[in-house]
Amino acid sequence: MSKTMAKKPAAKKMPVKRPAAKSAYARAGVDIDLEATAIRALIKNLSYRRKGKAKMMGAVGHFAGLIDFGEQALALTTDGVGTKMLVADQQQDWSTVGIDCIAMNVNDLYVMNVEPIAFVDYIATDKLSIDKMAQIGIGLNEGAKQANIDIVGGETASLRGLVNGLDLAGTCFGMQKKDKIISGDKIKPGEKIIGVPSTGVHSNGLSLARSVVEKYAGYDKKFVGKKTFGQELLTPTRIYAESLKVAATCTVHGMCHVTGGGLLNFNRLSKHGFRFDSPITPPAIFGWIQKAGDISAVEMYRTFNMGMGYAYVVPKASVACVLKMVPGAQIVGEVVKEPGAFLGDLEIT
Repeated sequence: MSKTMAKKPAAKKMPVKRPAAKSAYARAGVDIDLEATAIRALIKNLSYRRKGKAKMMGAVGHFAGLIDFGEQALALTTDGVGTKMLVADQQQDWSTVGIDCIAMNVNDLYVMNVEPIAFVDYIATDKLSIDKMAQIGIGLNEGAKQANIDIVGGETASLRGLVNGLDLAGTCFGMQKKDKIISGDKIKPGEKIIGVPSTGVHSNGLSLARSVVEKYAGYDKKFVGKKTFGQELLTPTRIYAESLKVAATCTVHGMCHVTGGGLLNFNRLSKHGFRFDSPITPPAIFGWIQKAGDISAVEMYRTFNMGMGYAYVVPKASVACVLKMVPGAQIVGEVVKEPGAFLGDLEIT
């Protein structure tokens, strides 16, 4: 009597890890790994917690900080424009960087389904320029309009000797009912990731982008059509204000603002992993940077948004709802059990 041999289960395909060589981004002046270590060193000493009402909710490390305010959760986030300001200086065009400043803050609130309410800006400079300040105001006002927020104040500091040029940053305040907050705690393996297109480089990875453009092209050289490289890099960051309506209409378990660190931002949402098998086709600027700078795909996806500036994590039953509400959105991957972010079989580390 013959026995039927049981088939062996297929061997699990292990992700390929990125070599530990110094990255192009680090050579351009920004070491993501060092930043992560430095931030952990800072956070481990932030142990004090307020006593009394209006205490902090959750832990440090998500896109925004939450404060318990009864039925409501108040939220705060802060961010800046970064070295995109140097491109604006080179182009003598500061009219859109205010949009970037607003966007980098409000998008960090949207991912937790928090409505942005008010904003304060911070400008540090070595020398005041009336024209530059006026143009920055134009962008801040447009960003406030797109996000439906009030700019309630700010601070301008003249810091000659400490600052060389002008740095623009801000802090945004928002609020939402506590039971409406989306933190990512409901995310489960098998759920779908829906990516939403970016408008380009946005306001992250500019140290690397500038390094490649300055070495292999030039800001005033034509890139696509009538657009120069300088104009392309100054394209404002998209403000994803529609996300509040999407979260109110569809079942959404997580959202992600894809900023510096690229796909690594998804690790903030869940203990589970995120596999991207069908990423959005990146705009031409990313392909040019990658080819001209001889940069690996893994590094591109851990530095830039690569054409996906925002994403929703939803149960399969909610995919159609989100795709209907967000033009240009597409399924880019799914949640997996293994922690981490994966571009196909490549682990982004």
